[in-house]
Amino acid sequence: METTMTRLEITKVDSLPERAGQVFNVNGKEMVLFRLTNGEVRAVENKSPHPKGGTLSGGLVSGEYVYCPLYDWKISLVDGKVQAPDTGQVKRYEVEVIDGKVFL
Repeated sequence: METTMTRLEITKVDSLPERAGQVFNVNGKEMVLFRLTNGEVRAVENKSPHPKGGTLSGGLVSGEYVYCPLYDWKISLVDGKVQAPDTGQVKRYEVEVIDGKVFL
């Protein structure tokens, strides 16, 4: 059985601040989009994988990583994995940029 995915326009690339998160609520899920210095846009759930919780939207971005603002965990925006020595993972969302518009 084939599954057809529908693209959902979220925002324009130019409206995303560089190296800072912007929160969006899509279909009841809170996610944060980051525009990297290389122009790429990444999307992850806005939830720290730390057992005590928290959000990632206020995290500092360096390269393709976001640092959890509460626990300083380094999290890859490419695959969602927390970097050693910490462990965990955040849900990642596929992003496409077409004609300056960001789609999930």
